[in-house]
Order: sequence, then structure tokens, then C-alpha cells
Amino acid sequence: MISNQILQNTIDGLKDITRIEMCIFDTEGKDLANTFRADEVNSRDVVSFASSQADSQEIRGFQFFKIHDDDGQLEYILVTGGGGDDAHMVGKIAAFQIQSLLVAYKERFDKDNFVKNLILDNLLLVDIFNRAKKLHIATDVKRAVFLVETEGETNTAALEKIREYFISTPADFVTAVDEKNVIVVHEVTESDTMEENRKLSSNLLEFLNKGGEEKVRISYGTVVEDIKDVSRSYKEAKMALDVGKIFFEERSVVAYSSLGIGRIIYQLPIPLCKMFIHEIFEGKSPEEFDDETLATINKFFENSLNVSETSRQLYIHRNTLVYRLDKLQKTTGLDLRIFEDAITFKIALMVAKYMKYMEDTNY
Repeated sequence: MISNQILQNTIDGLKDITRIEMCIFDTEGKDLANTFRADEVNSRDVVSFASSQADSQEIRGFQFFKIHDDDGQLEYILVTGGGGDDAHMVGKIAAFQIQSLLVAYKERFDKDNFVKNLILDNLLLVDIFNRAKKLHIATDVKRAVFLVETEGETNTAALEKIREYFISTPADFVTAVDEKNVIVVHEVTESDTMEENRKLSSNLLEFLNKGGEEKVRISYGTVVEDIKDVSRSYKEAKMALDVGKIFFEERSVVAYSSLGIGRIIYQLPIPLCKMFIHEIFEGKSPEEFDDETLATINKFFENSLNVSETSRQLYIHRNTLVYRLDKLQKTTGLDLRIFEDAITFKIALMVAKYMKYMEDTNY
């Protein structure tokens, strides 16, 4: 449960303070961490001591100690080098220290496992509240789920960085359920929940960017007021991450509440999308429009169908813009100067973009 590296760091530190050599074995006599040659200790002695009734014992000049978890399960055997009171006393202190670490890591593991099953809807309602009570997790506080996706780094490294960021807020949980994303279940404390989540996303993004991340995307769901609804906020955050990649490529932070019509399009079946595009563009694809036409369309939408402002920003004469819009109308049958036609065309472009994304990512 505790990594061998942490065990090694622990006994290295204790040795530096006490000058007593130590070695940690599992119950089968396998060496896990040591400050002296583990083969100096007979593995048969370790196995024999593990099956005995004694909690500590001196064997062949070494002090042996048992280390249990909080349920009484034997996890490790600690061996200190040399006899005498000093080795025995240091061994007792070291065993207590490692046992405390074991209990802390077991509690963290249990909480991590609980949060994973919670967001994946793997728990019955009665189990959610019973396990939350046992783990001392509040059930009736406001929470929101954040998803963090990083490029250029392993998920494990990103997970540790984000845990470091949230180390001062023990009520927040940081975990991962797949190889792509790190999940943060954040306890919302301010009355303005939208502003708090926006600030948290911005600060976390800045922290990760300073850490040398090549590309970071953060998404988050809506705030829920009960622990049983955390999975809903997770699903919203997951959708926001995917929809953001399609329709908001320039954004590093995307909130579920800001997805607009994009989240509706994202849930459409591909056959229905193909049928819609065929009806609007009569078998053609928006990708067939040249760059000049697409730039004109996008700028026209950005300026709320304002011909004068669009022509000014494109540095073209008003009549040139009108000519381009007339040409587009002849091609598609849609006049972007008419609100209903503009809405239809905008949705069609978004549907086409969604279809291309799905095709490129092999969905």
C-alpha cells in the first residue's frame, strides 16, 4: 500500500537521526527497503517471526518488529541491526512511525477508491452515505467536479502536481479514473459559486503552466449540493472537455454552463447529422468553401450580422461583402442577412465541425 520508495525514504531519515541500521520485509521475507545489506538477515527468520505470536523479538543479534494496519492485518516486518536497548527502542519508534504512515495511506486509498466509485455511479445510494460517514466525508456540502487534461506528461506526474496544488485543502479530492484525465472534486465555499470555480480554474491553469506543461485543458461541471449528485457534475465536466475541443479550441478552460448549443449537437447521432448536412448543403460539405468565404462567414457572425462593421473589420468595401453574401445565397439557398437563415447556417457549420471531430478521433 505504501510505495517502496516512501518506505526507503522513511528509514533513511530515521537512520540519519538515530544511526541505527534498518530493513523492512514483507510477510514472506522479501526485502522492500533497507539501509544495510538485507541478505544479512535470514529470510526464514522473517517468515518464522511473522507466523509467531510475538510482536517483537531478538533473533541472531537483530531486533524484529511487527507492523499492522488499523484492522490488525500484519503488513511488514521491521528489522533493526544490532542488539541492545538502543536498537530495540529505535525499532519501536520506527515501527510506530511506519504504522502511522500505513494507516494514513490506507485512509487515503479508501477515500480515493470511494471517490472513484462515486463519480462512476458504482455505488448504491445507501452505500454512498454509509461509506461517506465511515470515512468522515461531509455529505451535504456544495461540490463541483473539475477535469484536467495535460499533454507532454504522464498522467501520474500530472496527478502528483495537482495533488500538490490542493494539499492545503483536505476537503478536496484529487484522483484519476483513466489514463487521460485528473479529476478534482472541489468543495465550494463561497456564495458566488460560478466566480469561485472560474478563479480556481484560472489559478490551477497558471500553476500547471508554470510547471512547464505544454498544453493544459480544464473543464468543470455545475455545483451540486449533495454527495450523491457528484457523478452528475463529473459527467458534465467530461462533456465540457470534449465539446470544448470541438467548438472552443482556443479556450483552455471550459465550463459546462457555457457550452450553449454545442452540448446539444454533441449528443446528436452521426446518421442524423449527415442527413441534416445533406439537406442544408445539398450533398456538399462546408469544407468545400474557400478560406475567404469561411473567413467572411465567421466574421459576419462575430459581428451579429452587421454588414457595415464586418466590412470594416475585413478591410473590404460594403458592396464587396454584399456580393460575397449574395454568392453564398446562390450556392446554399441561405441568406445570412436573414436571422433564421443565419441560425440554420451556423448550426450546420457546428454540426459539420462535430462530424469531422468524431471522424478524426475514430469515434
